[in-house]
Amino acid sequence: MLQSDEINAFLDYLTNIRKYSPQTIYTYKKTLLEAAPKVEISEDNGRIIYDIRGYRLEISKLAKKTIAKKVSTLRSFFEYKKSMGFKIKTIGDEQIKTPKTLPKPIHKDLIQKAINECQNSGEKLLLLMLYSLGLRISELENLKLLDIGSEWVKVVHGKGGKDRMIPLLPEVFELIEKYRLENCSKLYLFEEKEKPLSQNRLRYRLFKIFERVGVKATPHQLRHSFATDLINKGARIVDVSELLGHKELSTTQVYTKLGMSKKLSGYLNAHPMCKE
Repeated sequence: MLQSDEINAFLDYLTNIRKYSPQTIYTYKKTLLEAAPKVEISEDNGRIIYDIRGYRLEISKLAKKTIAKKVSTLRSFFEYKKSMGFKIKTIGDEQIKTPKTLPKPIHKDLIQKAINECQNSGEKLLLLMLYSLGLRISELENLKLLDIGSEWVKVVHGKGGKDRMIPLLPEVFELIEKYRLENCSKLYLFEEKEKPLSQNRLRYRLFKIFERVGVKATPHQLRHSFATDLINKGARIVDVSELLGHKELSTTQVYTKLGMSKKLSGYLNAHPMCKE
């Protein structure tokens, strides 16, 4: 079985070297501790053999995407061991094909309705920070006041340890100033007793806002909406990629596919030869 000391060493590496977010670290840790008793370890000619077939069997009834994520976590762990100089062989860590799904953004009209239903400046600011900046919920949780200027917001140590600058709309900056005065925030934008408000509490607040307009929404959907609306309005994909903090341009290209999907749907609904 996997040992707790090697798991902890891997998590420390992800935290301190790779600069992964606390939420990602938590997800990796949960999977590794879950898999640890089921991973069979042996040795052959100086190589450490990790056999995860027992664990794969245990999770075989889960959704394909869930299995893929769990296996990917273990593969990352094995790559880390190789990078540390260990000679290893893995069995059963073959990745499975998962269906590619397009992100599900929220229509801008629904977002506007939700903005109109906000009951205070804090609710409105929460929604606008996610939609107008395309922030990940972990980035909003850790956003400090000193990283907010009148025209730009600096995201420090985003996913993968990347810093980036995002333009700030004047109306959102004005709302930030209003919220700061009302709530006496000192260190973080959203805080309680000088500690950041947790992701779960931020998610819950967003859920309650959209519940008023009959929509179930997540912070990540607003991030999708941010990217989709920019691209649909003609923004360059390279610029959108930088604003989102994507490491690879290919990650952002899924939003162009979403745009093409909408164009196809519109064509099929509009062209006279496509109508019955």
